[in-house]
Amino acid sequence: MAAFPRMLHKRRAHITALPLYYSGHLLKKVSHETDFKRYYAELRGDTLFLYQDETQETYTEKLNLQQLRSMQSASPYQRKMPTIFTLMMHTEEVHLKMDNADTGEEWRGYILTMVKKEIPSQLQLLPGQRMLLEDALAQEKLRCTQAEKPPLPPRPTHLLGASALVPLQKDTLEHSDPETLPCFFNVTRREAEQMLKQNPEYGGIILRPSTMANNYALTLRQVTAKGPVMKNYRLICNKSGFTIQLETAVTVSSLKEVLEYFLEKTEYMLHPYMPGDIYDARIEVTPRESVMSSTPVYSPKAQLAPAVRLQTKLGEGEYVVPDEHNFSEGVKENICLLRFMFCVHIN
Repeated sequence: MAAFPRMLHKRRAHITALPLYYSGHLLKKVSHETDFKRYYAELRGDTLFLYQDETQETYTEKLNLQQLRSMQSASPYQRKMPTIFTLMMHTEEVHLKMDNADTGEEWRGYILTMVKKEIPSQLQLLPGQRMLLEDALAQEKLRCTQAEKPPLPPRPTHLLGASALVPLQKDTLEHSDPETLPCFFNVTRREAEQMLKQNPEYGGIILRPSTMANNYALTLRQVTAKGPVMKNYRLICNKSGFTIQLETAVTVSSLKEVLEYFLEKTEYMLHPYMPGDIYDARIEVTPRESVMSSTPVYSPKAQLAPAVRLQTKLGEGEYVVPDEHNFSEGVKENICLLRFMFCVHIN
């Protein structure tokens, strides 16, 4: 069953983290492809998200329109006729096909407006359509202004490997927070949860970059009556600092205050994740006297003569135990040898 449209819109907005300006069906192909493929497209911010159909929650692919160099039409405007646009990107050519020229003109207007941050001078739109485009442009300008302040460190690539476990240094964070936060790591959500799970003794809170560009996230591990649970919180950057997305949003001025807020709300039962040192950092010389006194002294083992057990053969297959006199004589010889070895060792 298809998801309820309103819930589907919320899920897409949560995944893309960008406002929706325009949507509809179109066909798309790249230069090396022969046939167009049909998609349901959404223009969110300055990115075009493509879905297989209207019911798909996660986009199949996306086009970053910031890489757009030019947008050209394959044929002049003809009402009720399909329109094909060629988008010259930095790395490839993308061809978009709309069912009719009116739909194509709207797509062209929104794409160019979001890229250039101004409405093209020649657009064949109705007054109502133009008003909607102007509202979208104002919203996009506001979004870009909020995203630029304060400036943040470059968003890291995912799956960085072992190097991702190294905390970010102060020079990386100087634009977002004046103090170094030792629990800030260049890791994904899965990697952060794995770190907290494998090393709970190091702490229970990790700050990390969010999957949303120019934002952060906080991952924590809490021990409950039902066992340990992982929780993730989104930190949205804005003019005032950072907004913690809770049921009632909380805004603080720095990442340090974000950390302090979570420590306070968890009644300081958690502490930031800080790996301990597993290598020694000093070389010490042990006094020779201590080495000599702690070295055990080994004494040579006494070689004992085997006890003499004489056996007297009576007949084939028949033996008797030697008498008591002969056995005692053998024991006496061994005792004497032990006494001799002990005296030699003492002297």
